[in-house]
Amino acid sequence: MDRQIWLDGELIPWERATVHVLSHSLQRGSLIFDYMSVHETKQGPAVFRLTDHVGRLLHSAELVGLPLTLGAAEIEAAILETVRANPGAKAVKVSAYLPSIEVDVVPLDPHVSVAIAAYDPQRDINAGKPNPPHRPEFLKIWIEKRVKNRREDIVPPQAKVSANYTSPMQAKWNARRAGYDEILLVDEDGCVAEGPTTNVFMVDGDGALATPPEARVLLGVTRRTILDLARAEGIVATERAIRPEELSAAAEVFLTGTTAGVWPVESIDGEKVGKGVPGPVSARLRERFLAATRGDDPAFAHWLAQANPKG
Repeated sequence: MDRQIWLDGELIPWERATVHVLSHSLQRGSLIFDYMSVHETKQGPAVFRLTDHVGRLLHSAELVGLPLTLGAAEIEAAILETVRANPGAKAVKVSAYLPSIEVDVVPLDPHVSVAIAAYDPQRDINAGKPNPPHRPEFLKIWIEKRVKNRREDIVPPQAKVSANYTSPMQAKWNARRAGYDEILLVDEDGCVAEGPTTNVFMVDGDGALATPPEARVLLGVTRRTILDLARAEGIVATERAIRPEELSAAAEVFLTGTTAGVWPVESIDGEKVGKGVPGPVSARLRERFLAATRGDDPAFAHWLAQANPKG
């Protein structure tokens, strides 16, 4: 492995970026993280919406109570340094965690380490696995009615903390065994919330876009991107509560995320969505999204942070 990881201000070999099995974050699930994409543009590799991702990381630290000492500018500079040190990287994951071996829930050593990895998910991670990535062109969705979305009075859904991803893991495994590709969780009121790592959008019969409100979901950077692009395209876009039956009757449904991009849904709970996939609105938004990530959309060039700025 020729990759290097930025750890507390130093680039070290991939294999040296380890943590003790009894560390607080491993045992208590207190690690926070953010995940962003790297794209090849005419000006070289660029991180998509870097400032927004780092802002979300800092917000997660506040929600969880991790005493992160690095500021946004320092983390952004470290991310770009890591991308430059890892040619061909397509993704960046930033983790902030308590590496100390601890007994109590409240650590005696409050030092928070920051690790930044820039890599190619397929080459560096998936290639060695016994099973290939599950990546169908269109999705078969199951709406999980029993496992609810994360609750604000425990850990807010806006926090990208490792503990937040445990409850939907088994539900998604069960759905996969039943022939579905992905699940959507509902909130405490029974309204549609989000997928374990994605946000959801629906298009009604008039071509208007809707997505669940921020108060009940992770603040997805791609979610915000699609809302911005929809408005630029003149598409009506609202954030509101959506009932499962309303989603099932939609003209189009798609998921969004850093890895997913714009991912059309072909069926929900075994019933076909609309007249076929991708629908015209989701296809239009997907093309505009891809243009923005490539640096081919001047209106949104500010979303790309160049790792090796030219000129």
